[in-house]
Amino acid sequence: MAAELLSPAEILRGNAMAPVLRSKFLASRVAQQNIAANLLGVPASKLQAAYECPECGAGPDIAHGRPGYLFDDGPAPLVLSASRASGWVLFATVVHPEPGLRLGVDLENAVGTEFAGFDDVALTAGEHRHLNAMEPGDQAQERTRLWARKEAWLKMTGEGLRVDPNSLDVLERPGLWDLKLPYNADGQELPAGLVAAVAITPS
Repeated sequence: MAAELLSPAEILRGNAMAPVLRSKFLASRVAQQNIAANLLGVPASKLQAAYECPECGAGPDIAHGRPGYLFDDGPAPLVLSASRASGWVLFATVVHPEPGLRLGVDLENAVGTEFAGFDDVALTAGEHRHLNAMEPGDQAQERTRLWARKEAWLKMTGEGLRVDPNSLDVLERPGLWDLKLPYNADGQELPAGLVAAVAITPS
């Protein structure tokens, strides 16, 4: 199924990964394409992946950066974002978006932010103060929440980690929301520690 739906660039990227990672990567790309097709009401086989990277360009030969699809020789009318963590994938999409609308979503596990020096690299001075004012038992989850918000915002802008995360304050930022994720689409409870955020802006 992956070979039938995915672009040569996506297959090539997957083949460069270790077997377990390859399977997860290809499965997430197939799921993303099926979701996009279902929302557009078209066969998944009619969509062609065309990613956009600020450094590498855009088109079917790109398999990283901002996701997108071509349909009938033009851009499919949707914007998407995806994030993977701990074996789970979170997708966000807007169909028939207003011109200029951008979207970013991020899924994080608290374990990934628990290492020495993280706060100095990732948090602004205001975020440091905010975190230090909390009870110690609440800090790990809050640290992960802030990181998910930063990642979602930087995916939305397309800047990614070319921007120093400790220069981006996300405590109060219009267009940025936390997502509650107690269950997945099938009603199964998600593992503790997963945190998500979404950023969306029309310009």
